Amino acid sequence: MIRWLAGGAAVILMGGALVAFASADNDSALPPPPDGSFRVAPDGGALPAPPAADEREPSREEKRLARYDRDKDGAVSRDEYLRARQRAFAKLDVNGDGRLDFDEYAVKTIDKFKGADGDRSGRLSAPEFATTAVQRKPKAACPPVAEADDA
Repeated sequence: MIRWLAGGAAVILMGGALVAFASADNDSALPPPPDGSFRVAPDGGALPAPPAADEREPSREEKRLARYDRDKDGAVSRDEYLRARQRAFAKLDVNGDGRLDFDEYAVKTIDKFKGADGDRSGRLSAPEFATTAVQRKPKAACPPVAEADDA
């Protein structure tokens, strides 16, 4: 019975310690950052200052934002965000009425069917249908692993 009580007390104390540790303000114990002229390496040595914002390579997200942000105001509006979709829609809307009917929507599939239907019967025989299969690029083979010589 004493073991159960001791175990329960240990669990309660550990839980309290965990809560206290998680809520502790550890950032206040750190010294203020240097003025930017140098950084301190983990081994205590000085590292050169990071490049200025205009000298560094833009991140992937910064490049993506720049592609969308046509007016260069630092933000992407709804119209800027939807611009690529509007261009794709305009390509499909061949009659320019602002609406897609089924033939406009399925134009690639319809053209693929017409190209495969060699006898113009309106039906694809098995050999004709086989020509409609998606041609996938073969996956690149991994280079062979050189085996170590233990001799």
